[in-house]
Amino acid sequence: MGSLSSRLPTAGWCGSHLACVPPVTAAERGSRGDCPAQGSAALPSTNTVGSREDTMAQVIIGVDPHKRSATIEIINAREKALGQGRFGTDRDGYQAMLAAGRKHKDRLWAVEGCNGIGRHVAQRLVADGETVVDVPAKLSARARVFATGQGRKTDPVDARSVAVVALRTEGLRQVVTDDTTVALRLLVDRRDQLGRARTDVVSRLHHLLLELVPGGAKKDLSAQQARALLGTVRPRDVVGKTRRRLASELIGELVVIDKKIKIAKQELTDLVNSTGSQLMDLTGIGPSGAARLLGDIADIARFTSRAHFASWNGTAPIDASSGDQNRHRLSRAGNRRINRALHIMAIVQLRRDTEGRRYYRRRLAAGKTPMEALRALKRRLSDIVYRQMVADAKLVRTGPGGHAGATLQSSAADLNPEIDTSEKSLPGPATPQPRTTLAAAS
Repeated sequence: MGSLSSRLPTAGWCGSHLACVPPVTAAERGSRGDCPAQGSAALPSTNTVGSREDTMAQVIIGVDPHKRSATIEIINAREKALGQGRFGTDRDGYQAMLAAGRKHKDRLWAVEGCNGIGRHVAQRLVADGETVVDVPAKLSARARVFATGQGRKTDPVDARSVAVVALRTEGLRQVVTDDTTVALRLLVDRRDQLGRARTDVVSRLHHLLLELVPGGAKKDLSAQQARALLGTVRPRDVVGKTRRRLASELIGELVVIDKKIKIAKQELTDLVNSTGSQLMDLTGIGPSGAARLLGDIADIARFTSRAHFASWNGTAPIDASSGDQNRHRLSRAGNRRINRALHIMAIVQLRRDTEGRRYYRRRLAAGKTPMEALRALKRRLSDIVYRQMVADAKLVRTGPGGHAGATLQSSAADLNPEIDTSEKSLPGPATPQPRTTLAAAS
């Protein structure tokens, strides 16, 4: 099932029991020319494919993954199609796809979206000893736009675009087996879900208590306080009794959620400490914030500078200068989860007597608005987090006594760290300051 042959480009072939793929014409595949996304590659990290000379000697297997199927196209260094097919992602379909790829000795698997829908396919391939690179969907989309065939988006065209990008792009991240950073992201996602669930329960509880108790309850309400407040009312009508019963049930749900949050916090603390990270030593970063940073960033070496990191997380402004007018505007791009962690860090610093609060006040004294001063503080805190993660990575990689140790590298890192925002720093936060004062305040 799913056998390939050199005549596949000119003859129909049934890739698996899911579907029979008709022959794909040159117009449907797209142009055989160089991929226009060649200059838009991700910056090399510690897990990247080698130089283009190394890649050109390989057979590239482009994979367009879906939940229950995966379409592949195999090309050589000249972008000539050697085979294609559609396979199921169940056990039999995956084995057929793997066997089809292993007919080519010098092969490289290129899977689209290894941090998303392509994760399950990519991780299975890596577990079977295959070399896999992650092709961001943005790059494959660019390649498809410049293909012939009026930009038709079909699975065979997508698979070919993925293969062409992998062939013509340097520095794509190589997928490795999931490690601690993936567990951190799973746990912090669960912690965030519990937080949203608690907010929802407390909101509904406030609504019921407002109908039962004159003036309702205070904003920051715990389960114990809500139970004590509910014990002061004894309604006699059926509506009041129903409200009281529902409120009692919500208090029970709140107790369960609070217990789960406590357990999740302890798990996050233990797992973050096991990585050797010192992020929780910074003011404003707790177990959830540290886990979010480690889980989403994974390998800080992906970023060549603190400005690159700030551009990726959305704290660097977008250059909007025109003519003699030099100005920047707020960036809405970047990883919003990391941006939120930095925002929480900034708010905590403002509430305490820290160097961050003094820096914020200096920005206000310089004529900045409160929001501009807060953004400048977030930009400064981004630099501090970057330096701390770089220092932690060096410590972990060298290990005690300068010997090589474990790393935090993971294929679960976010997609292409390059984004379409300016990497220029704000005039204020980018100015180098004495490290000792910032470290003490953070």
